[in-house]
Amino acid sequence: MAADTATAPPPVQLGGAILREPGRLERLLGPESYRLVRGLVTNPLSVAGIVLLAMFVVVALAAPILAPPVRANANPYTIPRDGFASQPKPPGTPWTRNAPPVPRWYPVITGNDKWVHLMGTTSGQYDIWYGVIWGTRTALFVGVVVVLSTLIIGLLVGSLSAFYGGVLDDVLQRITEIFMAFPFLLAALTLAAILTQRVGKGIWPALIALILFGWMTYARMVRGDILTVKERDYVLAGRVLGAKDSRLLRRHILPNAVFSTLVLASLDVGAVVLSFAALSFLGVGTELGFADWGQLISFARAYILSLNEFWYIVFFPGMALLLFGLAWNLVGDALRDILDPKLRGKQG
Repeated sequence: MAADTATAPPPVQLGGAILREPGRLERLLGPESYRLVRGLVTNPLSVAGIVLLAMFVVVALAAPILAPPVRANANPYTIPRDGFASQPKPPGTPWTRNAPPVPRWYPVITGNDKWVHLMGTTSGQYDIWYGVIWGTRTALFVGVVVVLSTLIIGLLVGSLSAFYGGVLDDVLQRITEIFMAFPFLLAALTLAAILTQRVGKGIWPALIALILFGWMTYARMVRGDILTVKERDYVLAGRVLGAKDSRLLRRHILPNAVFSTLVLASLDVGAVVLSFAALSFLGVGTELGFADWGQLISFARAYILSLNEFWYIVFFPGMALLLFGLAWNLVGDALRDILDPKLRGKQG
């Protein structure tokens, strides 16, 4: 025991914390990635957010099993209808027509091998269960596509503006300010309505509108971070050694300036899905009957004063929206705390 103690490397003191020899996982991931992963899995709030996100991903992947389409060759995102009556049906009501095939996991409640409406129906008899399940795929697709697209545009505009400066910086920043002058939701609503008149209703007019008016915050944030990073010693040393501008940006500047922007992007996924749902609620989103949480809520407009009886029309898609946004906010808050330089010394 004494020999082991004598040969073991002494711990290093840093800010009161003892940094022992890195473990296998830390050597594999690297110090920054290891600190990020450890911060996520040790924070109870981030763990809750990750569990919620994993649940939504599982539901999206298992949508054909949880809610089989009525017809094999039909668009699976079209919510099946059980008639055309205007009054919604409560949860547990059996299907009377167009019932989906009964999967093996489904408990036969009615005794005649038919589905029941697990979450009821909306006005127009759209099945809420089907819309919520397949709407999870819509939400994940919209959130990821819009945030990735706006993030790429923002990184491109912000990095070019900050790195080269001068006239290019002035031009790009004036363009950014013009887009920022428009109220986001109102501008997206207007553009989506115009595109819908041109190409018809669908998921893409709203997506394009959200992308076109959603990149400016990323551009401004990246620009500010790069203006700070590009004056550091290792960047100046790279210039002296003759490194190309593209290499400096890609290898040395962006990796050290993008953390705050990535945190903002993770927080924005839930907000983007909520904005998309708002466009669908206002009638400029997806076509009628498309599996989208916002459209499900829009079917309840005629029953707002009777929600004590028809509560299920708003409750189930509203809870899906709430939990989806909550999950991304929990993960984003944890990332912000982990990546904040002021808190790095507190995380052992």
